[in-house]
Amino acid sequence: MKKIIVLLVMFQFLGCHELQKVVNQIPVKELLSQEQIGEGLRQALDNGIRNQVSKLTAIDGFYGNSLVKILLPKELNDVDRGLRKIGLGNLADKGIRAMNRTAEEAVKKATPIFVDAIKNITFMDAKNILLGNQNAATRYLEGKTNEKLYVEFHPVIKKSFINVGADKIWKNLILKYNSIPFVDKVNPDLTDYVTKQALNGVYTMIAVEEKGIREKVGLRNTTLLKKVFALQD
Repeated sequence: MKKIIVLLVMFQFLGCHELQKVVNQIPVKELLSQEQIGEGLRQALDNGIRNQVSKLTAIDGFYGNSLVKILLPKELNDVDRGLRKIGLGNLADKGIRAMNRTAEEAVKKATPIFVDAIKNITFMDAKNILLGNQNAATRYLEGKTNEKLYVEFHPVIKKSFINVGADKIWKNLILKYNSIPFVDKVNPDLTDYVTKQALNGVYTMIAVEEKGIREKVGLRNTTLLKKVFALQD
């Protein structure tokens, strides 16, 4: 639209021959097929999974990443403060680390579900994503995968709590806290909380990759990605 306005203004001052020269110098973006646009969006989401989500499965993938580190739910902040007041800060830290370890284990189940969702992107999906905001692709993927991932993550996290010893850590932690005089006793089930936090972490990291591809030409690591995202520049 800006280019059209500029041309109309210039038309008032230039002859037809001079105006045609100007038009010829305006870069024309290459036309892409529906299939190419769809494939470009698939490549962008593949990058998010490969470059970002895979990092979450490593040791400290959650715990060492301030963007996605899982902290205690608000209702357990008193537990954290209470333990630290009586010199058991290390125990509280151990409990937090254990929660993050379970998330790191669960995310290993995510990739196949993402791959299926990416395969099914339609042209209309791709068009809406391309013309959407900086996390439009991530939100699309979340809508397609959130319920399936929750079903996959929840039992893994429940089992992982046992595998990494988080169940014993939390049992000990809560027992210690409940032994503090005059505190309200707690008995939390953290499986649902950690599952949802793990999912939030996955989509957060995909959004990081998507934002980078949209804003930084250098992160468009294939010819098709460069062509597709040039359409939204």
